[in-house]
Amino acid sequence: MSLGQSFCIICGSNDSLYANNVCEKCLRERTKISNIPSTIQYSKCAKCDAIALNNRWAVYQNEDLHYTLVQNSLEVLEEVKKLEVSIESQEIDERNSKLLVEITGNFHKLKFSEVHETIVRFSNSVCTTCTRKAGRYFEATVQLRSSGRTLSNEEVATLRASLDTLMGDSPSDPMFFITEEHDVKGGWDVLLGSKGLASAWGRKLVQRWGGQIKTSTKVVGRKDGMDVTRLTLLYRKPAYDVGDVVSWKKDLWRVSTLNADGALMLNIKKNLKTGASWRDLEKSRVISRIKEQINIEPLRIDSSAAEFLNPIDWKTYTIKLPWDWKDNRKEIRLASVDGDWLSLPHLSVDDIQQIE
Repeated sequence: MSLGQSFCIICGSNDSLYANNVCEKCLRERTKISNIPSTIQYSKCAKCDAIALNNRWAVYQNEDLHYTLVQNSLEVLEEVKKLEVSIESQEIDERNSKLLVEITGNFHKLKFSEVHETIVRFSNSVCTTCTRKAGRYFEATVQLRSSGRTLSNEEVATLRASLDTLMGDSPSDPMFFITEEHDVKGGWDVLLGSKGLASAWGRKLVQRWGGQIKTSTKVVGRKDGMDVTRLTLLYRKPAYDVGDVVSWKKDLWRVSTLNADGALMLNIKKNLKTGASWRDLEKSRVISRIKEQINIEPLRIDSSAAEFLNPIDWKTYTIKLPWDWKDNRKEIRLASVDGDWLSLPHLSVDDIQQIE
């Protein structure tokens, strides 16, 4: 070794030096780029299989669970670059799994590779949601009703299904659960674990079916110096739906759209649209529901009328064409009004009904 030449401070070698004047051989012998506990413990809900990780309860697939557990427990030197982690799991029993964790990365321009073995084990617990469900906890009651009549079983099922869709499309939230639901006179009541979920469902109901919402809040106690409240949300579905024919202002109209303020009405006899508030429509009367209407293919058409085969008595009838008739259309929508068939202007909901 010549004077002034660099050397490894551990073994004296004058090979290529790396961190703190240490050669590759000594650096590898004395460096571990990663560390992981021999056992990783986590909690799993005994009722719904949700797992407590990162301060929240959620359902994980095994692969995602193992990756998250390793990510939370793995310690890696700050200087390591291009870190890669691969995991191989082997189930030991219903509570325990063995993980082989391979770590690769660059440390001071040298590639390191390490393999760790750890056991992941869960202990039974009960998640926040199940605890509250068991205690019949709820923050909001949603009351499904109709204006001036009782909701049919079909309507209740349709409205209720929209809640399942909303919960499925919403980000995971431990408070998004149903505590209880039951039929009541005139409709259906649903007790929910979240006021936010109740409000979101109310907005969706109005957006899809129109109608009105009334809310009230009741103080039921105090916690940490703050009032604990419960929300009651009353949703009233209109007595009619989009596509129905109603008698209003001594004329016949089709309900074109519904919203929180009222409805857009389409005149049956002439090209006329007008908006109506819920108060305006209080005295309206349903003449033909959309599910009672039929589509027919005309046998013959002239400039103003069409012949068709009545599906009830299989006789040929003549009917006036709807005012929005176009030659490229193949079918006419009909409603039975006082024993006679009435042609209807087309709405987009007719296409949905036909598919169904």
